[in-house]
Amino acid sequence: MLVDYDPHWPVRAGRLLVEVRAALAGLDPDGVLVAEHIGSTAVPDLVAKPIVDLQVQLPVLAPLTVLSEVLAPTGFVSAFGARPDSPGVHHDIPRPGMPAEPSLYDKRLFHSPSEAAILHIRRLDSPFAEWVLLLRDWLCAHPAEAARYGAHKRILAERFGGDVDYDDYTRAKTLFFDEIEPDVRRWSRGLA
Repeated sequence: MLVDYDPHWPVRAGRLLVEVRAALAGLDPDGVLVAEHIGSTAVPDLVAKPIVDLQVQLPVLAPLTVLSEVLAPTGFVSAFGARPDSPGVHHDIPRPGMPAEPSLYDKRLFHSPSEAAILHIRRLDSPFAEWVLLLRDWLCAHPAEAARYGAHKRILAERFGGDVDYDDYTRAKTLFFDEIEPDVRRWSRGLA
């Protein structure tokens, strides 16, 4: 499930982001689309599942059918969870203290089986989109904490490695996020 960091992940992410930006350009007439490499594969030296995570933020979430059509040339197809309560597939789960407005957490999830990549499409004003970028940047700025997170992930991978899907593994990582979030938020305000 987990592998050591691969320095080719950011290169692959960059190439895929160029393709995705071009495909979504027609849905972004004002040129405000934000596209980023996120997740563990975006953090140097962090162990990860060898699946590159990408995030696109748009002012408005287009219907799934429209996104499927414009992304088809890129090889990204709509993704569905392994079970009905799969976390983060169509709706992000707000972190404690985030605004309660449900529509802020709507998202579209795509994957590219040939590229081993996942594409999260969220609104520009998504608090969760902001959180994943902040978490990535904090882990990059704190290599010791990234290593600690990697050790935590290895324990969880061993515990849940035989599962048919990754949902329990994903949920279990939340405990680590709960622990570090105050430090991440202080750091983001320049207080740490």
